[in-house]
Amino acid sequence: MSLKSKLQRMKGHLSLEADKVAAPAMESERPILPQETGEEPTTAVPAYNSADVQIPFADRWKELQASPYFWEDEYVMIREVRYPIHQQHGAYAFSELLEAIRMWEEADREHPLSAAGRKAEDLLFFDTETTGLSGGAGNAIFLLGYSRFEGEHVVVRQHFLPGPHAEVTLYQSFLEQAQKSSHLVTFNGKSFDWPQVRTRHTLVRDQVPALPTFGHFDLLHGARRLWKAELESCRLGVIEQEKLDVFREDDLPGYLAPVRYFDFLHAQDPDVIEGVLRHNETDVLSLITMYIHMTRLLVGQGTVSVSPEESYEIARWYDALGDQEAAMAGYHLVADSNHAWSNRAKLAIGHLYKKQKDWQQALTVWESCIQSSGYVPEEVFIEAAKLCEHQMKDWEKALHYTKQAYDQWKKRGSLLRNRTKADAEAYHKRIDRLEGKLRGNVAEEESLLSGFLDWAGEQE
Repeated sequence: MSLKSKLQRMKGHLSLEADKVAAPAMESERPILPQETGEEPTTAVPAYNSADVQIPFADRWKELQASPYFWEDEYVMIREVRYPIHQQHGAYAFSELLEAIRMWEEADREHPLSAAGRKAEDLLFFDTETTGLSGGAGNAIFLLGYSRFEGEHVVVRQHFLPGPHAEVTLYQSFLEQAQKSSHLVTFNGKSFDWPQVRTRHTLVRDQVPALPTFGHFDLLHGARRLWKAELESCRLGVIEQEKLDVFREDDLPGYLAPVRYFDFLHAQDPDVIEGVLRHNETDVLSLITMYIHMTRLLVGQGTVSVSPEESYEIARWYDALGDQEAAMAGYHLVADSNHAWSNRAKLAIGHLYKKQKDWQQALTVWESCIQSSGYVPEEVFIEAAKLCEHQMKDWEKALHYTKQAYDQWKKRGSLLRNRTKADAEAYHKRIDRLEGKLRGNVAEEESLLSGFLDWAGEQE
């Protein structure tokens, strides 16, 4: 039995209520619909299109700005909402995406979120709704939603699956549109949404076009880098309120989406699923706002207020990418402030100088950190000791900093009760080695002095 035949058999089990209503229409002539008499429908009454395919609650779907998409003998609903590009969503107007792309081009920096060389129309701000919160072949996608720039508008388009029998049609409709873009912009899409699309596409791949090969900007990874130490959570809803000035009203929680969908399969009433559609619409619009905001933080050059925590995390990100110039600039913003992370930034600056083999500059930065007031990370003493021992050959200072690091470790370990025997042995080994070098150095100096004195006596 073909896959299509199997799905057709499933249709009867998952659309019982709709079938009960539709049955008279299949057995007799087209009935007179309540809307034709001016009455409001109270049950799932079928409507008809030009192809005589019955769509329950067609008028209500139309009010939601959705219309059917037909492929062979099945249909899905596509909801389309248009916004002018100057519409504000939270802290930014959509049109500021154009400025964000220009910023990336002028910055000329290698970065995972860089849209340099792209057009706004190339970016597909994408999100899905599924029948479960975990992945796998048993987890079906019932809504493929995205926003995209199209001329002077931002278009939100949502491809909705009215029943599992129409999955082929769902992907056919989506792929006709998706291939017009080159890059996905998602929130956790690399780990969840797009892998789930690939999994479900595999089941119907012989009947629909291949998936495009997209570039991918996953904003969740950027959010965690920038705000994991600052926000209580990096969920989209938290970021919207704390960073994007997006405040949802009467929003349906995402975890209720599967429940609402299963309710819809029985009732076929779009009112049941409307909250899910609105929630997804806000998601894909907020992705535009978040991308604009992240761009301004990363390359905005003073166009947005940046907190010390954000400056430090931005610098760390560039540091990890090997962009030492951008990293150094970000670290200095924090190191030169009175913020609690000042010494943390100085430690990072020292590491950058160390990578550049500028040993003296690295030691100068770390020693300024040691001499400052407030808490000094244990690692500062250790790194200063390493430089003094291996690069400066100043074993006395290296021993001094090692003992300070050891004292710091003991205090921290007492508070956290996590001192380990291995750590203690490592400190003792380093201290013994340095003391041995000092003793050897003293003996060598004494020997040189004795030799000099003997030579001087012979000269007399």
